[in-house]
Amino acid sequence: MKGGFYGLRGKQISLILIALICTTIIIWAWDGTPLLATFLPPQSPLLKPSPEIIVGVPVTSSIDSKTDIRVKEDFVQGVPEGEERNEQDKQLLISDPPDKTDVKETTPLIEQKGNPYNSEEEMKLKQDLDGDTKTEPVNKTPDPETTTLYKTETDENLTIDLEEKKEIPSGSSVEKKKSKSDLSGETSIELVEKTLNSGVTMGSVNTASNETAKDENLGTDLVEKKACNYAKGKWVEDSTRPLYSGFGCKQWLSGMWACRLTQRTDFSYESFRWHPNNCEMPDFKGSSFLKRMQDKTIAIVGDSLGRQQFQSLMCMVTGGEQRSDVLDVGWEYGLVKAHGATRPDGWAYRFPSTNTTILYYWSASLCDLEPINIRDPATDWAMHLDRPPEFLRRYLHKFDVLVLNTGHHWNRGKLRANRWVMYVGGIRNTNRKIAEIGRAKDLAIYSVVKWLDSQLPKHPKLKAFFRTISPRHFFHGDWNSGGSCDNTTPLAGGKEVLQDESADPSAFSAVNGTGVKLLDITALSQLRDEGHISRYSIKATPGVQDCLHWCLPGVPDTWNEVLFAQI
Repeated sequence: MKGGFYGLRGKQISLILIALICTTIIIWAWDGTPLLATFLPPQSPLLKPSPEIIVGVPVTSSIDSKTDIRVKEDFVQGVPEGEERNEQDKQLLISDPPDKTDVKETTPLIEQKGNPYNSEEEMKLKQDLDGDTKTEPVNKTPDPETTTLYKTETDENLTIDLEEKKEIPSGSSVEKKKSKSDLSGETSIELVEKTLNSGVTMGSVNTASNETAKDENLGTDLVEKKACNYAKGKWVEDSTRPLYSGFGCKQWLSGMWACRLTQRTDFSYESFRWHPNNCEMPDFKGSSFLKRMQDKTIAIVGDSLGRQQFQSLMCMVTGGEQRSDVLDVGWEYGLVKAHGATRPDGWAYRFPSTNTTILYYWSASLCDLEPINIRDPATDWAMHLDRPPEFLRRYLHKFDVLVLNTGHHWNRGKLRANRWVMYVGGIRNTNRKIAEIGRAKDLAIYSVVKWLDSQLPKHPKLKAFFRTISPRHFFHGDWNSGGSCDNTTPLAGGKEVLQDESADPSAFSAVNGTGVKLLDITALSQLRDEGHISRYSIKATPGVQDCLHWCLPGVPDTWNEVLFAQI
């Protein structure tokens, strides 16, 4: 017999092959690896799937059941819109990059009544056994009537998922943020909702920047509202109105606005009260206002409609009664009558009992005004569209509540009459687009709000408001072309505001996303055309119609009631 392999007989070769096959089967069964993998070289450890993915939620759930959230977020990080990812890219979105922390998959806690575990240690152990899931309830003992608010940690950011709540627990503060990324490239909306510890929610038109507030001085707790919009509601007749006599308040109220002293005979406009739909508005009482504003100063800065709001507030706080104890402190703010002037640039009064100061400053445009030639009495004035009034810059630190407004002086006639010349960046404006009245007004509003928002961190106690424009009601012409407002029937055009959006988009856009709140009075005032001065005056001057200013008591009182509810 020949030696070597060729010396073997067929029977011996068969036995050797059988032995090899059996050995292979035993090794495969022991390792649990695929049969072909037995004969292939081992894979590199870097190509093996992360063991954390095996422990956690299956890979498919992250891609299929959640609309590929990770893929969406990666588009923001530089993936061109419209390109499809291959399977390897999707796997990389789930597996951990070498220099990042672990990706955590969110698994909501099942809503239960009470803690199903005997101790916090058992609950933590259960969460650890669940693998990657890391669920951290905001409240250790969740309300059984509410769904759980939990946090999810990712490798690059911290998001907060908020399930829709059946009821907002008292004393909680909730922030709800929508995801910024979207495959369609739409602009994201960040909605922040915060409940009050006590009191009502601030106006929802400024939702991006609403802050938690406390009603410290009301004796009763007001109903908490998820979305309180003071501008949405209806007018109702109320026997408790007006809050002061139209024949009184002569100490603070200009005679030309006291319609009871004119030839007007119908005063039904005085007996209406504004009722917001989704929030409680407390009854205004002078004593409550002074108590809440103890050792504080409220400043109203704006045009003649702001002056009406100021006079209305003085009458409301005093009840229209003569007050000899109230001090004139205008000199502290430079509010003194200049030589040859008809009136000072404003007024400031202090109530000694509570050290409360109420102030008004006339700034029709909310722009800084300075003479171009200080030596020329007939000089033009530089109207700096991008600079706040010097009065605000000087005295802002003394204010606790500030209300701004502008609007009706933005027309060519007013600018020419006042000799105002538009300036931007410290030089005379030559940009035709900015020179358009509407654009100039918007630039001024945006500028003063932006500046005020930048000052709020320096004055954390300051509550700043921008009041929307007061509507005019000239019919069949304008103020100088035969326009009139002869209607005396209350609510002839309707009694309810149904829209959610502000009727003053310029003001709304300016304050949106800032710490300045919106005092939204436009739509509710639009329904009250019978409340204007109209053709009535003390001297009964024929042919003159004032469809811009309001009779007092009247609609501006409501503006102050809404302000009082939001302070």
